[in-house]
Amino acid sequence: MSDVFDVPIRDESIRLGQFLKLSSLIESGAEAKEVIADGLVSVNGEVDVRRGRQLHVGDVVEIGGASARVARDA
Repeated sequence: MSDVFDVPIRDESIRLGQFLKLSSLIESGAEAKEVIADGLVSVNGEVDVRRGRQLHVGDVVEIGGASARVARDA
């Protein structure tokens, strides 16, 4: 697994599909829908197929060996 990088969010939570785009782990909403449905995305070490899953500060999302952590916006 690669190093985890922090991605700050403004609100208390963010949906998984939105976070994938914000973190640049994927390029588009359509791609997010596809990789999530195909079971290629894990949250905190467990595969999750819910694009609308709510992520909170500290959650770690991984896809294709790249990992990003939800962080609080300064």
